Amino acid sequence: MTKLAWDKLLSGVRRKDLHGDGEAMGTAASRTEVERDYDRILFATPTRRLADKTQVYPMEENDSVRNRLTHSHEVSNLARSIGIKLAFDHAKEVFGPEHEALQVKRNVPAMLAAVGLAHDLGNPPFGHEGEAAIGHWFRRLQSNNPALSVQDDFLSFDGNAQTLRLLTRLQVLNDSFGLNLTCGTLAALIKYPAVYGGDIHGLGKHGIFQSERDVAKEVWEQTGLSAGQRHPLTYVMEACDDIAYSVIDAEDTVKKGYASFYDLMDYLESHDSGDPVIRDVVNKSRKKNAEFKKGEISSRQLDDISMQMFRVKAIAEMVPAATEVFVDNIDSIMSGATDPGFELIKKSRCSALCKAAKKFDRRYGFQHRDVLKLELKGTHYISEMLTILWKAVSSQENEPDAYDRFVYGDISENYRYVYEKSAKDDYARCQLVCDVVSGMTETYLVNRCNEYKALRHEIS
Repeated sequence: MTKLAWDKLLSGVRRKDLHGDGEAMGTAASRTEVERDYDRILFATPTRRLADKTQVYPMEENDSVRNRLTHSHEVSNLARSIGIKLAFDHAKEVFGPEHEALQVKRNVPAMLAAVGLAHDLGNPPFGHEGEAAIGHWFRRLQSNNPALSVQDDFLSFDGNAQTLRLLTRLQVLNDSFGLNLTCGTLAALIKYPAVYGGDIHGLGKHGIFQSERDVAKEVWEQTGLSAGQRHPLTYVMEACDDIAYSVIDAEDTVKKGYASFYDLMDYLESHDSGDPVIRDVVNKSRKKNAEFKKGEISSRQLDDISMQMFRVKAIAEMVPAATEVFVDNIDSIMSGATDPGFELIKKSRCSALCKAAKKFDRRYGFQHRDVLKLELKGTHYISEMLTILWKAVSSQENEPDAYDRFVYGDISENYRYVYEKSAKDDYARCQLVCDVVSGMTETYLVNRCNEYKALRHEIS
């Protein structure tokens, strides 16, 4: 792998520019190109839809429990914070003597905020269970139709690959560039730079559909990257996702009433193995809890504010720890010398804290009966919707009945436009139904599925 250069990694070139389709809209308003990326993502419809998608707890009615949108805003905030630290306190050692010319104080925090906000846009309803449900449905489809060509893109469907597709293909009607983000931001967004059907490069899974192979190639050419090689800022985004997943999800687990602050403290203490970071965070959290006890507040409120303090203390340890590892390893990151499994948090002094918190989340939150029950319902609805859509899409080449014409016509015009421009083969049909389902919110999925089934019942 060639040594990376920040002037390319922070590329403000957009794919439209590469194809001669760029147009100055006069809307920059003194923003850099990278800063504009964040704003485009913020105002995009799929971003708003994240408010009705699962972070941990499906179809949650309590507004104080996080959904996928609030999770994404928090990851974005954490990533921007690390970006500010890197750009202001470590500019020369990380970005080199040309850091002023590269405007790293503006572009690095903005790029990290953008990829943090966008990183989960491709996730289907019901989170990771939704991804698994899509893959399972396609494996069943392939088993029942051996002559059908179903690619790994769908048999092992992944929301990260759908995110890249969503941002580069599906967002603007009559346009093949999506939100037309900068190549630098798109490169930093690709968590698994491996194309389905090809080498996995030790990354654990593929993160680019075959349909976006050329998009990835263009992005890599502009940023100096190649297949299997992550953008350096991707490591930061991943670390911030880990922080949110471990620490903040624990706060929501307690807020749901599935565990208490004391359950978390006891669990961490039983897993500290003498780890100084865990011990310090627990001691500081218990100290604040003891202070709060002196007030006349309910046990639920005590849990609430004690968990807030735990979150503050834990993040105060994890953010600087991730930053330190990034700075200390910048030479190997830029030269591509890190191992495929390199992660900032895993290499940091907070590794044990993150690992223990994730185990707590899984034991008390993710595996709770109520959560598993809702995930099962979500899996059922996804399977039902895919079956309905597959029949409607497949029938369009022949003589569809009124029901299938209705369902097909209900598909987003953006998605149908992309499909109509394709070869309309098995791959394109699989992709269309994935586009539709992954773009749905949970409420919309349930309501539409029930509506379609009721209509079918009425006319049968």
